[in-house]
Amino acid sequence: MRVRVLPAGASGVLVETADGAAAAALHAELVRRRGEGSLPQVTEIVPAARTVLVTGLADPRAFAAALARWEVPPVEPGRGEAVELPVRFDGPDLAEVAERWGMPPAQVADVVTATPFRVAFCGFAPGFGYLTGLPERLHVPRRATPRTAVPAGSVGLAGPYAGVYPRASPGGWQLVATTDALLWDPAREPAALLVPGADVRFTVAT
Repeated sequence: MRVRVLPAGASGVLVETADGAAAAALHAELVRRRGEGSLPQVTEIVPAARTVLVTGLADPRAFAAALARWEVPPVEPGRGEAVELPVRFDGPDLAEVAERWGMPPAQVADVVTATPFRVAFCGFAPGFGYLTGLPERLHVPRRATPRTAVPAGSVGLAGPYAGVYPRASPGGWQLVATTDALLWDPAREPAALLVPGADVRFTVAT
């Protein structure tokens, strides 16, 4: 596997990959190997857009050398049980996104609900998952002027990602839908409804 491995503290490494797909694949492989018991010392596996942080290594240098020899298969979304998010397609940017996609607004719901999404990584705010899955032709830019307040539960699109705002906050994503799902609950284990590696499917709320 072609990666760049950087030290991260006394027992960790930051693995830089070629792109988001490679980072997602490495994250999935690390989770699989830890689950099988071949990485018992690893304490954290934290994916990001193009990197994966691995901590708790007894010998980071030996791990880096072994990693170069790994065969890491690509991730295939939709193979596991998906987290279902019922949504209403009532976002203020729905018409604009539909125009960019070259379809009527009602058809945006068909596209989004038919797409198998996957949580690539989390960030921005507790419980906010960056979801991949939309084909490149459906990527839309961020808004030229971000909103000062986006309601909790808003479903947005930006570049290659979809995401759901877990709480009210400023934001510049194109908003197409809303959900009543609780994305972040400190009393729940895990607190985040969407965790890295999880499959996600949007459904039309009834």
